[in-house]
Amino acid sequence: MRLPTFCDSHPKQSLRVPHERNVVRRFKERAAEWYRETRENIVAEMVKGHLIHADETRITLHGKTAYVWVFATFREVAYFYSETREGTLVQRALDGFKGVLVSDFYAAYDSIPCAQQKCLLHLMRDLNDAVLDNPYDGSIKTIATAFAELLRGIVKSTDRWGLKSRFLRKHLVDVARFYKRIPRTGSLSPAASKWEARLEKDRDKLFTFLSHDGVPWNNNNAEHAIKAFARLRRTIEGLSTPKGIEEYLILLSVCQTCKYSGFDFLNFLRSGETDIGTFAASQWARRLLQNRPADQRGRAGRNGFNDGAMGPNQQTI
Repeated sequence: MRLPTFCDSHPKQSLRVPHERNVVRRFKERAAEWYRETRENIVAEMVKGHLIHADETRITLHGKTAYVWVFATFREVAYFYSETREGTLVQRALDGFKGVLVSDFYAAYDSIPCAQQKCLLHLMRDLNDAVLDNPYDGSIKTIATAFAELLRGIVKSTDRWGLKSRFLRKHLVDVARFYKRIPRTGSLSPAASKWEARLEKDRDKLFTFLSHDGVPWNNNNAEHAIKAFARLRRTIEGLSTPKGIEEYLILLSVCQTCKYSGFDFLNFLRSGETDIGTFAASQWARRLLQNRPADQRGRAGRNGFNDGAMGPNQQTI
């Protein structure tokens, strides 16, 4: 059993972990159990927020297909293992979320009772494939061209003003105009009729970002988070077990959340802390202290703020 890729990027001596395989395996097992609650806290913080990105990817274990789910914000990431692609895990993990969920078009995400933003890059790819598969279908070309023009105008606004609804709401008029341009079912080919039905069905989930601040129109954040697992998958796929994958995912959740938050993963491990929010607060306090003039740092130390000292309840792994 190897150390995860996210640990291999650092000298193993900094973790003080011997190289023997059994020792590394036991270390991983104990660390995963220690930080299991940390991952739950990460998800709890996400659910309190206004935006979550979600995605899933396949993994093969001993010839059987399983799935890894990722939930991400711009500050936190959490990974989960599941033997099926059913939506039960998503419903349990995101229970109580009232913000905007950005995802692809997989139906499991629709079971979450919150505002939805579907990835428009996925939609454009599907439209382009439909055009290539039906080169003589003028109706599909009309739909694809009209959608591309609509999205091009919206992207220009986001490039200039960012993801601010007060500048994007004006495009709701363009959205209504786009739907009027779609040929009606009676004059469409079977392939184009499917697209007309799909666009109408997902209408309330395609342009949610126009009415919410800070909501992107793509799912790049979740797809970027998936890449961190993909690098790990190349190392362990086919060799690990469900339990081993879950242990890796717990540690990867902590590692990536530290990275997103701007803190070193190994420093977090060495701290003995299990709550990333508490660790972040201590790191910011330390940085503020280090930026003070020397005489002020001395007074802070004499007042009991001893930078780098461990509290009586802190432990190390």
